[in-house]
Amino acid sequence: MATTWCKAAGKPTFAPHRDPSGPCALRDLLAAEPWRRSISWPDGFAGGIAHRLDVPTSGALWVADDPEELAHMRELFATGALRKTYVFETDRTVPWSEHAVDRPIAHDKRRKSRMIVQRGRNTPHRGQWYEAHTELTHQGDRLWQAVITTGVTHQIRVHAAFVGLALRGDQLYGGGPALSEEIAFHLHHVGLQGPGVRTDPVDPPPWCADLGRS
Repeated sequence: MATTWCKAAGKPTFAPHRDPSGPCALRDLLAAEPWRRSISWPDGFAGGIAHRLDVPTSGALWVADDPEELAHMRELFATGALRKTYVFETDRTVPWSEHAVDRPIAHDKRRKSRMIVQRGRNTPHRGQWYEAHTELTHQGDRLWQAVITTGVTHQIRVHAAFVGLALRGDQLYGGGPALSEEIAFHLHHVGLQGPGVRTDPVDPPPWCADLGRS
């Protein structure tokens, strides 16, 4: 039975190369469940963690309890069988409450750290275009929900910015000044679901309490 682990915002999923002994979600998981250390996990999936969340992103990590379960989870990710639900904060307004974005995403040709949405046939980019699908729904006030079935780098951030909903504090995509030195913007993974699977609920972050009430 897979485990749901809640990652804190501002903490990487795995320790970065520049600080291999630094804090990360994996270190917290292994401290709570040390039996995971004795299992031989595939490279890149230490502890049974089946996917990553960006450093500023908080929320649900789906964690396998054995290698066979991990293989099944990876297949579900690879085939697009999972719907992943996030919430985010933006101070931008648009004249609609629901929107689906299907534009492919690629690496920005000019800035290595950015991704870019395909605006036309000749949009400058680096490498290949990746198919990406994001469903956006207004939850009230500054709170929005994003549901994705693909998992392209920065997908929610770049798709939201493309349609005028840059995450508040996301300087990379035009969201204004970072919220703080520790947490640039608010993005939370609520959980995922697919054929016969659903992650256990995780507590919403404190910032959600003041949003979505209007």
